[in-house]
Parts: sequence; structure tokens; C-alpha cells
Amino acid sequence: MTDNRIDGAATGLTGKLQDGLGRLTGDSKLQLDGKLNEVKGKYLDVYGRGLDRLDGFAAKAPTDLQEPVRAGLDFARRKPFLTTAIVAGLGLLLAGAGGRRR
Repeated sequence: MTDNRIDGAATGLTGKLQDGLGRLTGDSKLQLDGKLNEVKGKYLDVYGRGLDRLDGFAAKAPTDLQEPVRAGLDFARRKPFLTTAIVAGLGLLLAGAGGRRR
């Protein structure tokens, strides 16, 4: 289990507590913060699951590629939101490049 999954569980639990306390007190800002933390917690958990799967693939990679793959995974663990933004940006660029030209 990666740190991202642990952080995700903790953040999600904090969000549920904030949401419940916000409902109890009628504090809509606290309630909204709680919902946002729940979503962030779910995101971190899914992200961590993906990293766990990639770790398995890295172990099966050729020996000369294992170190660069692990370095990339370490970066992804430290900067989950930046990594997601980079991957999304690359996806948009590739989707735009693959479009039809008239």
C-alpha cells in the first residue's frame, strides 16, 4: 500500500467528519470543505492503486529500465497532482495531434 492510499484514506475520513460536523452545525463552508476532502481522498486512493499496479510492471521490466521506471514512479508518488496534470496535458496534446486536418 502506497503513502498516497494512506493519505487518501485519512483525507477522506477527515472530509466525512467535516461534512458531518458542517451538517450538524449548519456550517455550509465546513460541509463543502468536507465534500472536497472526500473527493480528494478518493482521488488519492485511486492514484495510489494505480502506482501499486505500475510497481508490479516495473518489477517485470528489463533490468536496464527498472531504475528509470522506479525514478519516475518515485516522482509520481511525491507529486500526484502535478503528475496528473502532466499526463492530462500530454493526453490533450496527443488527442489534438491525432485529429483530422482538412
